[in-house]
Amino acid sequence: MTTASPSASVSIAGTAQSVLLGNYGTRDLCLVRGEGAYVWDSEGRRYLDLLSGLGVNNLGHCHPSVTAAIKKQAETLLHVSNLYLIEPQVELALLLTSHSPCGKAFFCNSGAEAVEAAIKTARRFAREKRGPGHHKIVTLNNSFHGRTMGALTATGQTKYHQGFEPLLDGFDYVAINDAEALRAAVDDATAAVLIEPVQGEGGVHPCSAEFVREARRLCDERGALLIFDEVQCGLGRSGHLFASEEFGVEPDLIALAKSLAGGVPMGALLLKDEPASVMTPGSHASTFGGNPLAAAAGVAAIRTIVEENLPARAKRLGEALRERLSELQSRHACIEEVRGRGLMIGVQMTFAVADLLKDLRGRGVLAGSAGPSVLRLLPPLIVKENALFDVVPLLDELLAGRA
Repeated sequence: MTTASPSASVSIAGTAQSVLLGNYGTRDLCLVRGEGAYVWDSEGRRYLDLLSGLGVNNLGHCHPSVTAAIKKQAETLLHVSNLYLIEPQVELALLLTSHSPCGKAFFCNSGAEAVEAAIKTARRFAREKRGPGHHKIVTLNNSFHGRTMGALTATGQTKYHQGFEPLLDGFDYVAINDAEALRAAVDDATAAVLIEPVQGEGGVHPCSAEFVREARRLCDERGALLIFDEVQCGLGRSGHLFASEEFGVEPDLIALAKSLAGGVPMGALLLKDEPASVMTPGSHASTFGGNPLAAAAGVAAIRTIVEENLPARAKRLGEALRERLSELQSRHACIEEVRGRGLMIGVQMTFAVADLLKDLRGRGVLAGSAGPSVLRLLPPLIVKENALFDVVPLLDELLAGRA
């Protein structure tokens, strides 16, 4: 492998600062290659990737099946519009609907777009089935649903709203797992309840089964739709192919993205047949949504996740990792809580984790945060057990002496 010199790396950082929008802050690490659960930077250093591109690389980097599908499709047909049938798109829709409670699929390019499609579907469904005035969307405090205006308004964190007001009308927020507050919020004006089964950006907080089941009951009672945002927690990450399986509850709509196409940008909204019926020709569209390249990558990614039973592996490894991290908690008072589902884990600390992330990076491990004081671990579902569990003694060492 040819690697860049340190001066080249500095040059890249300087050029990036001059030409890229500053919305991501200062970045000083340039990743140039990936394989499996590892990435390499421009100076040849290797890192264990426990962030998976923010939950995108469930199959790790350059998975052979996904890479082969991309190469084959790139040599065949990159893009045509949705004015025409796209064979791998139909194949992917069949894969997703055959493993979910939903019968229809709409493809887009990101999680935010999938959530936007869900909001539009819910409002149109409520208007057509129940008349005007039934447009309210109930979401959760501390949730994250995306950066576009509808998804941003649905996001229950004011820090993401600041400077972008006025937000859209018709959104209410309740605390996660507060069934009483949910009952008070869901009324005759409610079009939908929108839930992340495991909150990601909000700190890796799982919903309780009782809360989700109450949301389903309330939606049925009011004629509203239950929407699951599984952009981060879906497709094996939480220990099930779909996070809804954890609760024995069927949502009406499921928003997907991140790992859907193995690293190629892609989102999807899965819909039960009744709400799908209101999205008639011309009601919604996406130029690039489900194009041949992304769809072919998606077919390869979902087939691999299903055929290799990676959700069950994620559940097993996640439980073992949380158990080891809980043992650390007994020795380190700075660990307040270990939580999550599958290989979606948050470690609540008593301190801001920015310096801990730098220390981990210096020891060859990339991790993330979910709020200032939550260490977030999103390892690839294919990570080797020994590599994953070796992070625990490293954390033990790095946490020594922290209050």
